[in-house]
Amino acid sequence: MAPMAAPTRAHGADQDAPVGARLPLVPGARGPAVADLQHRLSRLGYSCDGNVFDRETERAVRAFQRDRGLREDGEVDRHAWSAIVEAGYHLGDRPLYRSRPMLRGDDVADLQRRLSQLGFDPGRIDGILGDDTVAALMDFQRNAGLLVDGVCGHRTIADLERLTTRKGGADLVSPLRERLLLAGGERRTLASRRVAVSGSGGFAAGIASVCRSLEREGATAFAIQHPDASQRAAEANASEVHCLVDLELTPGRDDCATSYYQGYRYESVASHNLADIVQAELPPVLLLRDGGTSGMAHAILRETRMPAIEVRLGAPSSVVQRTTELARVLVESLDAWLGASWE
Repeated sequence: MAPMAAPTRAHGADQDAPVGARLPLVPGARGPAVADLQHRLSRLGYSCDGNVFDRETERAVRAFQRDRGLREDGEVDRHAWSAIVEAGYHLGDRPLYRSRPMLRGDDVADLQRRLSQLGFDPGRIDGILGDDTVAALMDFQRNAGLLVDGVCGHRTIADLERLTTRKGGADLVSPLRERLLLAGGERRTLASRRVAVSGSGGFAAGIASVCRSLEREGATAFAIQHPDASQRAAEANASEVHCLVDLELTPGRDDCATSYYQGYRYESVASHNLADIVQAELPPVLLLRDGGTSGMAHAILRETRMPAIEVRLGAPSSVVQRTTELARVLVESLDAWLGASWE
């Protein structure tokens, strides 16, 4: 059966266009776009008002960014605005189904979590309604005796709520997929693996060096460079790589920090493990301060369908001179990650 007509409050609806046309919103801005921002933040529990992007509004934006794993800069760019809009959706506000562009929101994440609790694998709990989530939804509908149409409407939601409430606080099935990457069998190596090495630009030499080192170990390396993180994620997904390492030079800093995907009370365990391995080895080799690991929801981490990490490197002029050491540590870390036991 064909999906039902698009909901009136779809992702990217006309009601959101006036603000989108005025992005980024920064301290000092004023007018209807700021009023809309303040209204949405207040509904989410981040108090601010006045139609002026003042200190109270900046504090609210920073608090939202911090809670959502976004870059905490107090400004509302396209990614921050999308996250604010998505946070306003609750399961049942709109029918959920596969569309282009894909529906996003907290309601999608709630659907994914409920499916995962019941043993249906929607992929990551990332709030993005893609093919894995639709397949899990249709599997649930089939098992529940519902119309199998891939549309999450009121009848499907009612059965999901009834069954997840009855089952209680069950473990998620989604992380099991990642654990199976490294569990059991003979030792896995980089040979025959497909690895993407990406960046927003300005570090082509480092990306090329890592790719050459990976290929010497028998891996197939994909160099992806684009200023937009969503575009880099899309290219990695299209290449069907096994993992991704995103390298970003950060002027004005003297540390090395590594991030993995975390959001909606879920984290990518495989990505977290890889981040820990890289972070333990890379800072001393590059003579950088250890900035630690953190779970974030940056686009490059959230929108990739494979384990992915983002490595942010300070002191760019110094790092550029150590690309050989950078490549060696990353390749050794990937090899150790693939060969590790998760039991």
